[in-house]
Amino acid sequence: MSTSIRVSDETKEKLDRLKREDESFDELLDRLASDEEPIAVGSWDSDTADRARDAIDRSRESFE
Repeated sequence: MSTSIRVSDETKEKLDRLKREDESFDELLDRLASDEEPIAVGSWDSDTADRARDAIDRSRESFE
């Protein structure tokens, strides 16, 4: 039996990035919902990314 799930275009794009080349969307969702394989899903907001870049720059400067 098959079920359709509606997702936004943005969500579909996120799922596309997580999906392995050799797996179906059903397999992807099963993997994401599995307790067996922990995954990190998400993204940094621009402030967090900027702070990370600044920390990397400071770290590189300390080696000069």
